[in-house]
Amino acid sequence: MGVLRSMASLEAEIEEMRETLLRSRGSGRTDVLKAEPGGVRRRVVGDGGGGDARTVCVTGGISFIGFAVVNRLLDRGYTVRLALQSQEDLDKLRETEMFGEMGRDGVWAVMADVMDLESLRQAFDGCAGVFHTSSVVDPGGLSGYTKHMADKEVRAAELVVEACVRTQSVRRCVFTSSLLACVWRENTCTRSSRRATSVDENCWSDQSVCRDRKLWLALGKTMAEKAAWRAARGRDLKLVTVCPALVTGHGFRRRNSTSSIAYLKGARQLFTEGLLATIDVEKVAEAHVAVYEAMDSTACGRYICYDHIIRSGQEAAELERQLGLPGRISGDAHADHPTWVELSNRKLSRLLSSRRRCGYDRYSILQG
Repeated sequence: MGVLRSMASLEAEIEEMRETLLRSRGSGRTDVLKAEPGGVRRRVVGDGGGGDARTVCVTGGISFIGFAVVNRLLDRGYTVRLALQSQEDLDKLRETEMFGEMGRDGVWAVMADVMDLESLRQAFDGCAGVFHTSSVVDPGGLSGYTKHMADKEVRAAELVVEACVRTQSVRRCVFTSSLLACVWRENTCTRSSRRATSVDENCWSDQSVCRDRKLWLALGKTMAEKAAWRAARGRDLKLVTVCPALVTGHGFRRRNSTSSIAYLKGARQLFTEGLLATIDVEKVAEAHVAVYEAMDSTACGRYICYDHIIRSGQEAAELERQLGLPGRISGDAHADHPTWVELSNRKLSRLLSSRRRCGYDRYSILQG
């Protein structure tokens, strides 16, 4: 059972979200109506008409990843509809001052329950694409991720895809999965082998391994992503999935603590195998938007997303320090491990390199 979050913790999270907005302002867009002063511009669901190619909906828009994706979309000139789960989410969003005279243009808020098909359909109607960044989390923020949450994650994935299909406008969906849906397998590699085993987008975590080791976040992400692919098969919807590593960045200890704790269950083995990787949240957001914009041409399937692999005991100890979780990854700060597995993000790197050659991006997102 979760523990209620303190008011000080909530206020600190809101302040960090506000700082994120301050860093991302300056896009100069003035073409979309703002909210009334001090309030949130709320759209009446179901009035979207035939849709706008530059209008998208983001579930989990105030989550650590979702908030970054929203800001990146706004910087790229999109109109963004935020699908919020609760009144608390709406209040938190209002406190960030994303709306109003000093906020960002191009943002709408709608209430949508990810466990309610009609609610989702109405929220998505009129959008050309959907970014499903929402994830089931512990409401208390402390107890981590349970098997029950994994089951709910699967149902939410099915409903999101079905809701996309049932609209007249949505034709593309970017689904946020996790690197954990790729890396947990029995006998990942044979250590006597002279060649490292490659882990890429063709690899799926073994659900029985996840269950046996009680790796509920890995299980939930694996089952949810597979459920999304099944639901989209043969339907008039193009789906891609982004599988980010442990997401870090400004404020990640406070704003992404529950997901980080759940992600790091079993982290010592991932570290030993060369599979413990991280990715800055801004690069995750950039990857989401880049993949979405390439879906009309080359983007398809899954995309592993990371920018750093934890290879040394000192790096592991530093990550533990940043998270406030001593001893979670490596008991010896001076212990290094040979790399038995080669983690690959070449597919995403190729897509991003192609975009740079076409002049779409001004700088590199990921390092090979």
